[in-house]
Amino acid sequence: MDETGVVRVRYWAAARAAAGTAEDVVEVTGPVTLSELRADVVRRHAGSRLEDVIKVCSVLVGDRPVSALDPAAVQVRPGDTVEFLPPFAGG
Repeated sequence: MDETGVVRVRYWAAARAAAGTAEDVVEVTGPVTLSELRADVVRRHAGSRLEDVIKVCSVLVGDRPVSALDPAAVQVRPGDTVEFLPPFAGG
């Protein structure tokens, strides 16, 4: 079964500012780990602050919060959406 597809990566607030875009579309040839996906988007935005910003972000894969999990163990599949949400001030 061919699992080639895309993962949509959405950036919010400071992550959007650091990336210079609201979203990246990452082509994948099957499931990847969240660690691999993060490394890919950091390479795409080399020279920006994105790496520092996403280190402190909450992360959703689809509607599932995964921030408390080991990024090397979180599977991201073609068709998934990953969202990086920096901490927000206020309440």
